[in-house]
Amino acid sequence: MLVTQGSRAPRVYGRSLPSRTEEEVTVGIHGFGLESDSSKLDAPRLGDMEGGAVGALPERRVCASYITTTAGCWPPAVSPSLAQLVRSRRVFRMPLFDFLSSLFATRAWPPSPTHCPEDTTPTQAPTPTAVPPIPLELVLTVIETACADADSDEDRNRLLSTCSLVCKAWSTASQRLLFSSITLRSQSSFQLFMNAVDRTTDHGRTLGDAVKRMRVVLDHNQPFSLHHHSFALAVTVCPNIQELDIALYGCAEPGKDVVGVPDVSRLRRSAPSFDEQTISLLKSGPSIKTLHFSNWSENQQSIFQLLDIWPSLQTLSIGGTAPQHLQDSPPPFPCALEAVRFNFQSTPSADFMKWLLHNSAGSLRSLHFDRDPCIEVFEYLVNAFGSQLQSMSFPGFASLEYASLIPRCTRLRELRTETPSCPSAFYKHLPGNLDRLVFGLDHETSLHSIIDFVKTHDMLKNVEVLLWEGGLNHSLLPPLKMACALQGTELTISHDLQRFRATTMM
Repeated sequence: MLVTQGSRAPRVYGRSLPSRTEEEVTVGIHGFGLESDSSKLDAPRLGDMEGGAVGALPERRVCASYITTTAGCWPPAVSPSLAQLVRSRRVFRMPLFDFLSSLFATRAWPPSPTHCPEDTTPTQAPTPTAVPPIPLELVLTVIETACADADSDEDRNRLLSTCSLVCKAWSTASQRLLFSSITLRSQSSFQLFMNAVDRTTDHGRTLGDAVKRMRVVLDHNQPFSLHHHSFALAVTVCPNIQELDIALYGCAEPGKDVVGVPDVSRLRRSAPSFDEQTISLLKSGPSIKTLHFSNWSENQQSIFQLLDIWPSLQTLSIGGTAPQHLQDSPPPFPCALEAVRFNFQSTPSADFMKWLLHNSAGSLRSLHFDRDPCIEVFEYLVNAFGSQLQSMSFPGFASLEYASLIPRCTRLRELRTETPSCPSAFYKHLPGNLDRLVFGLDHETSLHSIIDFVKTHDMLKNVEVLLWEGGLNHSLLPPLKMACALQGTELTISHDLQRFRATTMM
């Protein structure tokens, strides 16, 4: 549509139209959805306009500029009725430029003969890039490293419980680590554990499969102690368990349970042996590779019962009451053990050692004593297994008789002792291929022989020192550090006896 003013003939898209001085158009503006400065006008429907009802509207005659138009010039969005009414040359009901302003304020300019619909699809605001999750392997590495630095099982469990609350991704990983090592002391702890590892649920199977080490306390002196049968059931629901630690305590007679009673008196308390149902359940369970059994009672049958259950044992640690070689003892122990550890109040007999290690002549590599054995038992062990031993530990080699037997262990790679009072001659008889030496140090320890050993043995890779009273101020400790540095030998200094013992095999 072209708007002109004056005497010239208006042109519409190149066509000349006859000049007119004035045209009158009567239109109901509200019927076309346009704005009007007369708010009192009624707004008829568009159908009424096309039917001739427009003439009933109140009219106002105005003098305006020329409006020239053809039906083809109107945009498609404008109803054809509008073009028809304009061609009827009736008076428009509002000033011309007000009309044009109202009309083309909502129309595209210049008008296009084709309709171009606009895209009204709402655009989504760009979402911020999500941070990728930390790989689960890295999470496990961080948690396992933190657990390795824990000072006790309580600290470890507290750490893992906290990690399980961080997020969903950490929860399962932390719970699996938490359940990898568990302790059962009472019937209530057994019930809680069985509910957690319920094999009828996926989560329960996951936790049950995660158990690798179980420690149980069978204390018959407690009113709600763990039953033998419950202990066996707990083992059977953990198919991947590899290590089992059992502590057996006897029951004191009424009125004789005194707090702080010496260990020797506690060892005289009676405790029942395992019944047939318990043994049957344990045999139907998983194969155990490592067994720790501490018998703090006078029961002599339990150790033989347990050793008969798992022929797959590779590592054995036993302590407490020294077992006696019974008249009706079973046939020699069938397992080929790789490592043994003894912690008895008194040394077991040589007959028991022969029965226990009968099939370990070609497999035994590690021999550890938490208490010094008698010289007869130690001599038997060195003569029978010394040529294949690679690791040995003693609290202390108090006499030269022990030192004279050490050179027979020709393949010994690690030697550990806690006492700071070993005779200096002891270190002069050590095997030449030793690569790790562990000893105790106080202010009276003779270090000359140890320093000479470090300087003359190039294969020595690690020296660990357990500090006793005054050991840190020993006058020869700096020369020992210098000798290790010159030889390229790692020197480790420990202050904690419990952590020191924990670094021992098993």
